[in-house]
Amino acid sequence: QVQLVESGGGLVQSGGSLRLSCAASGRPFSSYAMGWFRQAPGKERDFVAHISWSGGSTYYADSVKGRFTISRDNAKNMVYLQMNSLKPEDTAVYYCAARHFIVGTQNPADFGSWGQGTQVTVSS
Repeated sequence: QVQLVESGGGLVQSGGSLRLSCAASGRPFSSYAMGWFRQAPGKERDFVAHISWSGGSTYYADSVKGRFTISRDNAKNMVYLQMNSLKPEDTAVYYCAARHFIVGTQNPADFGSWGQGTQVTVSS
């Protein structure tokens, strides 16, 4: 298993930006596809974005496409989520997840390691 710690959440006004970071430790980071998911109060955990183990392939939920960018730095064992043009409906706890495979998926059940989450709140 790989251990994950998210950071960078906070309170931002609608239209603003935040950059989430996820630090990984414990296993060779480059052998994991990485994903970001989010969960709003009373709702299921939803897919946001995933990135392949090499960083060469990314995929986004339609709701964030064009506004969010996922990236990774394998030398630093880090994955990032740059969030621009934030909307109140983006408010949620954001989770970083790792899948011991080449590419990620949209299914949370395919990811074996999870961080503790970081709160993102977008005010209108």
